[in-house]
Amino acid sequence: MRTLKPTHAVFITHGLHLNNFAVSKLLAFCALSNSGSLRYASLIFHQVPAPNAYMYNTLIRAHSTSSNPHLAMYYFQLMSKQIDLEPDNFTFHFAILGCVNCGWIGPGRQMHCLVVKNGLVAADAHVQTAVVRLYVECGVLGDAHKLFDEIPERDMVQWNVIMNGYVKRGLAYEALRVFQDMLVRGFEPDGFCVATGLAACAHLGALWQGKWIHEYVRKREGLNSDVFIGTALVDMYAKCGCIDLAVEAFEGMGKRNVVSWSAMIGAYGVHGYATEAISCLERMQVDDGIKPDGVVLLGVLTACNHGGLLEKGKALLDNMKAKYRIVPKHEHYSCVIDLLCKAGRLSDAFELIRRMPMKPLASVWGALLSGCRIHNNVDLAEIAVEQLLQIANDDRGEEVGAYVQLSNIYLGARRSEDALRIRKMIGEKGIKKTPGYSMLEVDGKVNEFVSGDVSHSHCVQICTMLDLISADSFQDP
Repeated sequence: MRTLKPTHAVFITHGLHLNNFAVSKLLAFCALSNSGSLRYASLIFHQVPAPNAYMYNTLIRAHSTSSNPHLAMYYFQLMSKQIDLEPDNFTFHFAILGCVNCGWIGPGRQMHCLVVKNGLVAADAHVQTAVVRLYVECGVLGDAHKLFDEIPERDMVQWNVIMNGYVKRGLAYEALRVFQDMLVRGFEPDGFCVATGLAACAHLGALWQGKWIHEYVRKREGLNSDVFIGTALVDMYAKCGCIDLAVEAFEGMGKRNVVSWSAMIGAYGVHGYATEAISCLERMQVDDGIKPDGVVLLGVLTACNHGGLLEKGKALLDNMKAKYRIVPKHEHYSCVIDLLCKAGRLSDAFELIRRMPMKPLASVWGALLSGCRIHNNVDLAEIAVEQLLQIANDDRGEEVGAYVQLSNIYLGARRSEDALRIRKMIGEKGIKKTPGYSMLEVDGKVNEFVSGDVSHSHCVQICTMLDLISADSFQDP
């Protein structure tokens, strides 16, 4: 900007500020360059007597990905009022992107109607992708898939947008169906689509499908060396319970980044290999010259939590800033507080909560409450519940969870009257506990089970087998 402002002054003194072609170049640099200023670009724009379509498109594009994406729609509406200017495919693409980043489904639908009238939905891939992304990001996946199905010639970006949308919304099974449909139709997925497919398998615990995708990767030239796919394989195998295959995939990677190391550390942590997770923290710096970030350190702390390595976890939290130049965040404190609670050091956990440099959130008070339930500490439990209810902010799930745990703690402390009072309060408020659910893969098919649900096609056989297993366990000495 130091050189741009004097250049702008030269433009004005020589009358070039009236030349739209010259001003458009100045505007583009100011609005789109990392060293520019979007605010200054807007000032330049408003000094132009008759801005052309390129200038409008530049500002709409710049604002669509800025911290004020709603201004993209402002400039679109301003452009629409100009009789001699018509929005083109670039205009619509970035205006819709602005709606995406604002989460505006209403104005986004209006934009969709406009591009249908202009014929751009059928003709322009960028506009098609933008509209699909709009519905995906706003959670209207039915409309997103309907529009996706109407696209005559889909590209890899569009396949990945719809798949990724399903994964983000917890509909991994649908994402996997889209991935399979892509292969059936003869499309060769790129690295991003394969990584998204593996992420869907990880969410479902679908090991058979994950192995099939891994075999596909081995046969496709160029995919086997993709760092994103390698990382996704590590994560998939870990979440499917195959730590050995996760390690094999990780060690077979030709190139690794900080995300890859984070995935491997997380895998070790979940499977209880805390020592191996800690050794990875040193290996990543020695073997690959990669400095750990906050996510990696959180993974190590989580591993210490699962492994019960209290002193190592505390030492890492205390030395994060000095040794790694990373300021501990809320999630780092939460992990160590949970570790202290599991070790029965509730007073130390409460003291650490009081010393936190940020306001404790539900995860911290929830960890303390869980620790109080294990170690029957009624006084701290009451404090934790009081704080949780303040944070819950009408979240019935958080509220009922806190009340149920407090009721159980009262029962454990033989304070049945207090427990009954809490249970009565839950009933009077009409609060219902969210049912738990689990998923299990059998012969390549993922089955979902919800607590209290009897709609599964093999419900009778499952219940019979559970009764047999239960009876057999009672007979064992």
